[in-house]
Amino acid sequence: MKTLFAIIVLVPFLSLAQDDLLNEIDTDTIDNQYATAAFKGLKIVNFESTKLVAEKEFTFIVSHRFGSIENGFDSFFGLDDAVTRLNFVYGVSDAFNIGLSRSSYQKIYEASLKYRLLRQQENGFPFTIVGFNSILVNTSLEKDNLPKLKFKHRLGYTVQVLISRKVNTNFSFELAPTFFHDNYVQQNNQDNSQFALGFGTRYKLSKRWSINTDYGWHLNRADNSPFKNPLSIGIDLETGGHVFQMHFSNAQAMNTNGFLGQATGDWSDGNIYFGFNLSRVF
Repeated sequence: MKTLFAIIVLVPFLSLAQDDLLNEIDTDTIDNQYATAAFKGLKIVNFESTKLVAEKEFTFIVSHRFGSIENGFDSFFGLDDAVTRLNFVYGVSDAFNIGLSRSSYQKIYEASLKYRLLRQQENGFPFTIVGFNSILVNTSLEKDNLPKLKFKHRLGYTVQVLISRKVNTNFSFELAPTFFHDNYVQQNNQDNSQFALGFGTRYKLSKRWSINTDYGWHLNRADNSPFKNPLSIGIDLETGGHVFQMHFSNAQAMNTNGFLGQATGDWSDGNIYFGFNLSRVF
């Protein structure tokens, strides 16, 4: 297996001049002895974070990923090849969420469950542990190209354990052991069942801004596979009721099976994608 080099880019970033009613956005207190605000977005960049939607709250997330910027003005730096994902998440309780999404990438519909198992506690358990499961349907597969195609071949599944720790006021990290399965894979010698280990970090630059990174280390990719391990770097901006995430990634897909199993970009030659996640709580 390839050696993994952790890449964390920390750059100075100017904070906004005004400091108004948003002071309450990022609190670093211990609520009932539990650590809070390890991550402010439901996703780090591509990977799910250990944050959940609160009970009876409804969150709508619009995720947009432009095409590769390497083609420059030919595709207006990826604008012509953009894909969008609409994701709806509801908090059944503070510790249990359900989600539904639709992505224009491979016309994927996805249903998910996210649930907290353990919480990081001051002078107690050192991590927050959250489970994530999803099932997807790839509706872009066509019977004209795949004569033996059946509905079961459109299905994919994901099982993740998300393990995070808020180390201090500014820094949090996450590990994400992941199993995902696609009933149809593009590579003939690629196992349908695939395994990966995700790594994610958040470093708070100011009350409103943080820099986030995540990386997926694929553990059983086929030897001749054209796909890459996904590396993403982004900035989070918190405003009242919103978390706006801007990022660069070598994966255009936004569902777990896609960005872990089908990332095609390469940071070394500029084949990367700019995108954003915008969430709104109702």
